[in-house]
Amino acid sequence: MWAALAGAFTNSVFGVLRAYVLIALWDARPGLAGYDVVHAVTFCFITQAFIGPMQLFGGGLTVPERIRSGDIALDLVRPASLQLWSMAEDLGRAGYLALARGIPPLLLGAALFGIVWPAGAGHWAAFLTAFAAGWAVSFAWRYLVALSVCWLVDDRGANAFSLVLTTLCSGMMVPLVLVPGPLGEVVRATPFAAMVQAPADIYMGTADVPRTLALQAFWAVALLALGALGTRAIRHKVVIQGG
Repeated sequence: MWAALAGAFTNSVFGVLRAYVLIALWDARPGLAGYDVVHAVTFCFITQAFIGPMQLFGGGLTVPERIRSGDIALDLVRPASLQLWSMAEDLGRAGYLALARGIPPLLLGAALFGIVWPAGAGHWAAFLTAFAAGWAVSFAWRYLVALSVCWLVDDRGANAFSLVLTTLCSGMMVPLVLVPGPLGEVVRATPFAAMVQAPADIYMGTADVPRTLALQAFWAVALLALGALGTRAIRHKVVIQGG
């Protein structure tokens, strides 16, 4: 509990710092990228709320430790799918952190600056669907990074590479609407944008909801399918090593 409260405090403090940076930018360039200053501040605090449940800085899974310890061999002979088992564990973690670390930054942002709130039940339903889809994409990506330990032995390099991609391409640092031209279109089509930018835009009412949800669904299905193939591959690897 104390770790979650400390995380909520940290997310809130950094949210305030980011908010002042974005306020300065939008005061200098009103209407930049189709946002006003209230939308920019809202984006800041909604993305701060995503850090815990989406595990945007990586990790959150026990798979790498179990691979290194050899306990993964027991996991693979269980009747339950390793991928689904890990997904269920991560869902519980994400749900708890959405409440413990996600809500405080939003409330602080609303109290200090004022933020946009979804307009009605339909808007809330669309946002919660996008949030769940963003979590599914996040889990699927982190699961693939975790499985890489089977081949790389040490996951620090993969985690560092994942952190850079997630931080720069998800919208965690700045809204991806600021990325110009074809590069912006490419970045907004990545699975990293599906974790953060997509649900944030739906929350603020600035997204094409069907198209955004379809993009998230595509990446969730594609990455989960790759995870299933990766799980099958490590199962064969363990069988071969075992004799």
